[in-house]
Amino acid sequence: MVELSIIIPIYNEELNIPTLVTRLRPVVEKIGLSYELVFVNDGSRDASIQLIKALAKADDRVRYIDFSRNFGHQIAVTAGVDLCKGNIIAIIDADLQDPPELIEEMIGLIKQGNEVVYAKRRSRKDKSIVKKTAYKTFYRLLARISNVDVPLDTGDFRVMTRKVAEVLKNMPEQHKFLRGQIAWLGFKQTFVEYDRDVRAAGEPGYTYKKLFQLAFDGITGFSNVPLRIATIMGFVVSGISVLLIIYALLSYFIFNNDLPKGWASLMIAVSFIGGVQLICLGIIGEYISKLQTDIRKRPLYIINETNY
Repeated sequence: MVELSIIIPIYNEELNIPTLVTRLRPVVEKIGLSYELVFVNDGSRDASIQLIKALAKADDRVRYIDFSRNFGHQIAVTAGVDLCKGNIIAIIDADLQDPPELIEEMIGLIKQGNEVVYAKRRSRKDKSIVKKTAYKTFYRLLARISNVDVPLDTGDFRVMTRKVAEVLKNMPEQHKFLRGQIAWLGFKQTFVEYDRDVRAAGEPGYTYKKLFQLAFDGITGFSNVPLRIATIMGFVVSGISVLLIIYALLSYFIFNNDLPKGWASLMIAVSFIGGVQLICLGIIGEYISKLQTDIRKRPLYIINETNY
């Protein structure tokens, strides 16, 4: 019987896997629970899967799930949750920005009766000021507009019970935002604080494009505010248009004023109204697209190979 599963999503992490395992093993041995290390290879283009298979051959506590292609970090974590066997489940990235040593303290809080323990960043040592500012802005924006109280400055580094994992498995939406889903579930949750380190080696899997997509999934998945903004913008523009029509009619029929002619004023009005309409249609389209994706009921991921 497996008591602890540690899920590790992998995307081009061949430089970090050996160091991660070296740091993880003393931690789990000290905790004293039977365990499995669940590596989910998310379409890596380097030698990550070969390294993982070698580890699995030498240690039957190492499990791997190899995707047929890259499905994304959130889906990789989801696959780990779906297949893992432990009563307690930890999620940690392989880049060593999150310290494996913190898992012991987090499991201690689980044993005290908490269902979820997440790691909250006191500070982060990212080299990019732009990325650091973007993260901080996103979490605070999401907290203001979301229907769910998503904890500030947290990622997917967390520990949860089997009860939480079983409920998560019944939430199969395609556009995953796990930290939001887990917050939505409720249950008794707490946190530990830590200082997030820089990436140990290699290039980050999350590009600015992927980070933007994750942020957009979080906002559209847990808030209707963008739709309300689109509605308000529609009413505002409609109101302005009605006022302009009334002004034009009064000027022409009552005050006998010649209306100003020229392309400039016409193009400004048309561009403004057209721009607002396109923004509103785009926002609505994003929500409809997510609904369409979920209605198709395609599998979240395809497994190429696994030793489960």
